[in-house]
Amino acid sequence: MQIVNVDSSNKHVYANLYQGYAAEFSKIIADKPDENGMFEIYPKIEGNVSGYLLYEDGVPAALTAILEKSPNEFEICDFYVLPCFRKNKIGKLFISNIFQRLEGSWEIKQVAGAEHAVKFWQNVVNDYTLGSFVEDKYLDEKWGLVTRQRFSHAQDAT
Repeated sequence: MQIVNVDSSNKHVYANLYQGYAAEFSKIIADKPDENGMFEIYPKIEGNVSGYLLYEDGVPAALTAILEKSPNEFEICDFYVLPCFRKNKIGKLFISNIFQRLEGSWEIKQVAGAEHAVKFWQNVVNDYTLGSFVEDKYLDEKWGLVTRQRFSHAQDAT
């Protein structure tokens, strides 16, 4: 497992993987590709949004986009594990590593209708924080009613 920051040398890899992510959620969020069959990447990896790629045996396996809302305050904007890499805890290991790298406080939101995502994040955050997190329903400006988990990084979390 290798985690790398998205930069100009690998931005195309992120963009390629993002298409699968966007297609998977297109039905839930009523998004459509453009005339070239491409989904718009949102948010873009720039400014206070950092991207990370996970490689497994040299193969790109997952992506995430992290917004730094203020110093040490993060929100997971996008998170995607290719279907062929799911069910082996690689996504959980990937994001737990990011939590440990960045520390701080975290917010994760799942849109209505993405129950598989809600279950994934409940499991990840519960295990990472040893149950020390807050979950609620939240009216998001962009996404409407979302399920949200929040926690502050615990130094002894594993």
